[in-house]
Amino acid sequence: MYDPTRLAALVAVAEAGSITRAAERLGYTPPALSQQLAKLEREAGTTLLVRHHRGTRLTGAGELLVARARRVLDELQQARHELARLTGLSGGTLRLGTFQTAGVHLLPPVLSAFRRAHPDVELTVASHEPPAGVAAVAAGEVDLALTHTYEPAEPVPLPASVALEPLLVEELVLVTAPGHALASGGARLPLAELAGQPLISMAPDHPARQGVEAVLARAGATPSVLVATPVYALVCALVSAGLGVGVVPEMVARTAVTPVGVRALEGGELRRTISVARRTDTTSPTVDVFRALLRGAFGRAQ
Repeated sequence: MYDPTRLAALVAVAEAGSITRAAERLGYTPPALSQQLAKLEREAGTTLLVRHHRGTRLTGAGELLVARARRVLDELQQARHELARLTGLSGGTLRLGTFQTAGVHLLPPVLSAFRRAHPDVELTVASHEPPAGVAAVAAGEVDLALTHTYEPAEPVPLPASVALEPLLVEELVLVTAPGHALASGGARLPLAELAGQPLISMAPDHPARQGVEAVLARAGATPSVLVATPVYALVCALVSAGLGVGVVPEMVARTAVTPVGVRALEGGELRRTISVARRTDTTSPTVDVFRALLRGAFGRAQ
């Protein structure tokens, strides 16, 4: 049995006339495409392509296989469309809400995978910083919303029509200016070491962070600058400029666009959970498929 991906590669080379042009069309590098073709030739047990200085040409076996491959690939494409119609994934719209960090760093590959599998479904993405995403799901404005909660924190009641499915749990870490003494150690930093440190604080206008800020206050961290909006890029920029230290989710620290020092905190009690919010009173194949993709992608990220 031949791999459909390799059959598609052979058809692309036949149409483009060269491995280089076919690789550009398919998004491969020429060496990677050559490897796929070599595997196909081993599967076929014969030479399919002859390479020459102007490109490539098919052998007799290659011409036969390309003709059959086109039919097979057309049938597979038709099957995908028919299955999509059968499961309700042909046409329609999937409305998504997301907060900034997840929207930039986690959501795009999931959207790309969904679009490749279900190109007929229209996608819309709206920005909803927590807890606004949950409210948007409850109001029927979006079908799914990525949201987050922090620990420790007071539990926030959910609307009766909304459920949260946890996708990823990450620790909060210390970020400092590059070269800061607190970032130099390899072991986890005791929270007591933050005593007297100027803190870039996201309280009081970020309710989800208030429990975290209370823990930091008990450790002796002193608010230096208050960032009233949930923009972690700004927190990291102020930290990088030496205005104080910050405590942010690990993903934020890892993807900061400004240089920061990073150190894990002792105890691991400060955490952020990223979840997907959905309605409990309706079901949709489109929503279920996208949730499955989210679980797979976020599991790899964790």
